[in-house]
Amino acid sequence: MKNGEVARSRNVYERAVDKLSDDEEAEQLFVAFAEFEERCKETERARAIYKFALDHIPKGRAEDLYRKFVAFEKQYGDREGIEDAIVGKRRLEESVGDKERIREVYERAIANVPPAEEKRYWQRYIYLWINYALYEELDAGDMERTRDVYKECLNQIPHLKFSFAKIWLLAAQFEIRQLNLKAARQILGNAIGKAPKDKIFKKYIEIELQLGNIDRCRKLYEKYLEWSPENCYAWSKYAELERSLSETDRARAIFELAIAQPALDMPELLWKAYINFETAEGGI
Repeated sequence: MKNGEVARSRNVYERAVDKLSDDEEAEQLFVAFAEFEERCKETERARAIYKFALDHIPKGRAEDLYRKFVAFEKQYGDREGIEDAIVGKRRLEESVGDKERIREVYERAIANVPPAEEKRYWQRYIYLWINYALYEELDAGDMERTRDVYKECLNQIPHLKFSFAKIWLLAAQFEIRQLNLKAARQILGNAIGKAPKDKIFKKYIEIELQLGNIDRCRKLYEKYLEWSPENCYAWSKYAELERSLSETDRARAIFELAIAQPALDMPELLWKAYINFETAEGGI
């Protein structure tokens, strides 16, 4: 097609869109316009048309448009563009309410595993799994499938290279909502074993403290400090726990053990906590 013909054709499409953008058949017009730009190798124009159309056509009339846009992004887009298109299609399917179609979209989305085992490539990918699990729990109401989604996601992550505290905690909190404390503890225990992080220790201790399981809290603090002996926050909170139980000698012994560590991340915080403790106990 010659340049003059392209310009004339484009002008006709633009006038048609201007006149018929609210028409019931507008979806087909936008798709035809985008495919025309695609044939002309104008991929950015085509993308802009798809996005404009998706913003202006009601979701209930945009199924074919989403399908075409996902196919377009898979051919021309980067990973982020592909994921955005798939998530958009997933939201459309949710609004329509067909569970099997929604699940199919999610399954296709999570099948696009990042090619490199680098955390920055996995951030958005993990949120696909999180959205999938939340859909199964909150919208579909299928607790077994929710559990399976979390399990598959955790199996997918290369924990020896990097991990995500958020997914471990969401999986554990889901089990707590199901009143399955044993499963929650197993998940958090696996997290500590495979990919220990401050957030996981803190949340696990918080859960056990709310349940009144003091011995479990002590064991968790011991594991926490074995993993991170320089952590002044953990030492201070452990001593604070013992003091709250009126275990003054245990609290003092923890402070003494803490200040004897060869390296500390925030010694001023630890010393301040120790001084406040002794002041309150009348030792200073």
